[in-house]
Amino acid sequence: METKKLFEWGNVRLVPVLHNRVEFALEVRDQFSSFKPEIVAIEYPPTIGKKVLEGIKRLPLLSVVYYEEDDHTFIYLPLEPTDGQVEAARLALSKNLPIHFIDRDTEGYPIDRTPMPDPYSIKRIGYWQYCYSYLKIRTECLTTPQDQLRERTMAFHLQQLNDEGKRVLFVGGLAHLPGLLNYLDKPQVQVIGSRSRDGVMLAHLHSESSREIMTEIPFLAALYERFRGNPNLGKPDRLKAIDQLIDMAGKNHLKKNKEEVTVSQLRIFNKFVRNYALLSGFLTPDLYQIIVAARGALDDNFAYEVWELATEYPWQSESPGLPVLYLKGSDLFLDQKRIRFHRHFKNLRRRLVPVPIKKRQKERFPGEWKKSFKGNFICSYQPEDIVIEGFGNYLKKRGLKEKSEENSRVAPFVSSMMDGIDIRETLRNWKEWTIYVRENIPPKGKVGSVVFIFDPDLPDTEGKEMFPWRLTWLGENNQESDMAFYSTPAGEVVVGPGISRCQYGGFMLTFPPLRVYDIWKDPFFDIARNKPERILLAALDYSLERHVVYVASSPPSSLCKSFASRMGKKIIYLPIGMFSPITLKKIRQFHVLDGHPVRQYAARYI
Repeated sequence: METKKLFEWGNVRLVPVLHNRVEFALEVRDQFSSFKPEIVAIEYPPTIGKKVLEGIKRLPLLSVVYYEEDDHTFIYLPLEPTDGQVEAARLALSKNLPIHFIDRDTEGYPIDRTPMPDPYSIKRIGYWQYCYSYLKIRTECLTTPQDQLRERTMAFHLQQLNDEGKRVLFVGGLAHLPGLLNYLDKPQVQVIGSRSRDGVMLAHLHSESSREIMTEIPFLAALYERFRGNPNLGKPDRLKAIDQLIDMAGKNHLKKNKEEVTVSQLRIFNKFVRNYALLSGFLTPDLYQIIVAARGALDDNFAYEVWELATEYPWQSESPGLPVLYLKGSDLFLDQKRIRFHRHFKNLRRRLVPVPIKKRQKERFPGEWKKSFKGNFICSYQPEDIVIEGFGNYLKKRGLKEKSEENSRVAPFVSSMMDGIDIRETLRNWKEWTIYVRENIPPKGKVGSVVFIFDPDLPDTEGKEMFPWRLTWLGENNQESDMAFYSTPAGEVVVGPGISRCQYGGFMLTFPPLRVYDIWKDPFFDIARNKPERILLAALDYSLERHVVYVASSPPSSLCKSFASRMGKKIIYLPIGMFSPITLKKIRQFHVLDGHPVRQYAARYI
């Protein structure tokens, strides 16, 4: 249990924090509630105090206070809800308490990259022990002249506030705690410094910038903001928030890519991300480590879902009433790492002659493309048609080969090697000193139709299906097969204007084209009990050849075998496990275009 010791001097309670860390913002809330201050002092200079208050009042909308120094360097101060100082100011505003800005306006202040212990350790050792441990290792020689001037200024103002005889709550950086405790015990005079500053501006932070420059993970910041509005939700916990993030990303991954995150993959992710954080000297991972672990445990698609959820800050506005500021990590001198998702980006070879490249269009607002997708005159994406047609031809050859091997016979070698030596039979009869050869007897007839079942998609107890969209497509030319399939609905996942990404649950190809009536409406196939059976029955009915290749996780049903026998057809069954998962993943995904004109620019988005 933590010993409830406090940092106090006179009527002043000091609450040192690490800026923009949710654990310290929660501590500020607890101490504000227990101390019940009459005055709140925070570590901002009074020269920018007016704009800081305006930005804090806009929360949960994100704001940035910025100004230009004498050397023409722009200083940007994002106001985030997880900062302890911001939280103290918000609580003071809710209680109508006076807020004092007591820091010194200092130009050319260097970036402080001093490593600090993981703030999550507060959950185990307690807040006071965390700060006291820092006090024991911090020495005065580490402070710069600028730090000393700032700490003397803050100490002077705190002494002035203490003389008023009211309870004062001060919230500032933990790095200044040793100096403040030292200077507070000695009478201070006001340090010379700027009393005003021209050109201080307030802007709304662009939604794309919030994904990049927020100190805390935006997903965790959103949880904290919801907790402020409804404390019954419980205090946000960093590790639990990561578990919640991965769970939600897994559901989105299943919905968009139809791939379930397995228990073994989650186990790999947890071990990966834990070890990565420990190697970096922290107890909990940062956003970069989470994304890298997600990609290592699964793939880029899942990593993208994690990134998209983790960096989404839900409180944005199209009409913020302020200038909108777009910032990058380099503008704030953040020590960032870059990660590329191969799902969206392609590496292009540097060319000797510059080639103009048209940039892909972006949505003006989330859901614009999905809202505009009508689906009245849909068509396929032709490069994918070529791929699926080639895969169908491969399945025909593979099926005949498997059938030929089933019909093979083994005989002792006499005068011909036939189709090669049968090693197994030769070794079995090695004592006879006889070599056995294999003769593959080609099956009679060819393959006319191909059926591939990725998922039988049997309805659950509530009647819900993962692949409810059923369609029959006719070939556009004499080199394409007719196709019937069931898949995810067109328009559910939209990746570009008029471009929807779908996934097959199963499909049927039959050649030649322009012969198939809509099999999902044809009453002749109503005897089928599920979608795989209906597709296979249609493949048997429309096949002009004797054989039909059927690829699935389980063999065809007795109903289909009986139907094939009555029609004089043969079903060649191939287990789906004999095909590469990588190949199946590429074949399974396809795109539906909202009209033929979309084909002109679809390659930019697919």
